[in-house]
Formats: sequence, structure tokens, C-alpha cells
Amino acid sequence: MDQDSVINVFEESASLKKEFAYEYAQEILNFGIFLAKRLKNGNKVLICGNGGSSADAQHFAAEIVGRFELERKGFPAIALTTDTSILTAVGNDYGFENIFSRQVEALGEKGDILIGISTSGNSENVVRAVLKAKEIGMFTAGFLGKDGGKLKDLVDFPFIVKHNTTARIQEVHLTLEHTLCKIIDLYLTEKIS
Repeated sequence: MDQDSVINVFEESASLKKEFAYEYAQEILNFGIFLAKRLKNGNKVLICGNGGSSADAQHFAAEIVGRFELERKGFPAIALTTDTSILTAVGNDYGFENIFSRQVEALGEKGDILIGISTSGNSENVVRAVLKAKEIGMFTAGFLGKDGGKLKDLVDFPFIVKHNTTARIQEVHLTLEHTLCKIIDLYLTEKIS
């Protein structure tokens, strides 16, 4: 790897983010306001994913509970990836494919939102979580990659990064999450309506 290769990584990431923004700008704005309205209404956000997407789930939940850029009250968001006792108990007793759906069953309520993050769109534990959320009457979103996989047709709000490299997909997902956090902050502090 040389200096040009390093620059190429950044250029590819920036280019992919631009393409995604042009394709989804209005949907991102709509979903951000939708999330903010549900939070203001007393609903909560549940978020799940595997590996790097697990870290993204935690990061996103932290920005909602804490704050992003503006001072405001905290709102309920739970990363279903953080409780090792639940993950290992459910994984051991019911199988890894059920580690998120069992938590959705226990914590989710009608009107809440589940965000499933999957760079392939096919993570079985995320698919099962989405199906359980729909059973409960929750709203669902997918931060997806490649062609969107199984999840693109299951979720209410699909956001698909059309790329095959996991790292590039995750970089766009992080920017999507930060953009949604900004919209949530602005809506909840009444700077946009």
C-alpha cells in the first residue's frame, strides 16, 4: 500500500456517501423526523447488529440517550448488543439466531421502533428481530448493504448502501446515524418541524 492507495480509500468512501445521500436525502429527513416524533411521543428505539454493526448500534443508542450536538433531555434507546448475560443466556438456551428477537419480545411495545443493522441484509438474528417487532406492532428500519438482502423487503424503512465492501458500508451507516441524530436533536429542540 502506498500514499495513493490511502487516498483512494478516502475517495471511495466519500464518493459512496455522496451517492447514498443523493439517493436517500428525503427518506433520511423523513425517517429522522419520524424517529423524533416517536421519541417525543414516549416510544423507544431498539437497535441491533453484529460485529461492527453491534458497535454502531451502541453508538447510535448513546447519541439518543445522551445527546448529539444540542443540549436536550435524554430519550430511550437500547442497543440489544450490550448485555452479555442476556446474549449468552439466550444464545445458549435458544440459539444465536434468537439473541435479538427474544429481547424485542421482552422490551418492545407497539409503536416503538426497531433498527436492524446488517451489511449483508441477511443476518438471521436481525431478520428474526424484525419479524418479532412486526408481530408486536413496532415500526422497523434496516441500515443495510449490498442488495439489501432479505431485510430490504421486511422493514418499513430500508436504507441500502449498494456496495460489497463491509468497511465502506459501515462508514456510510455511521454517517447516516449521525445525520439522523442531528435531525432528532433539531426536531426535539424545536429548531425544525
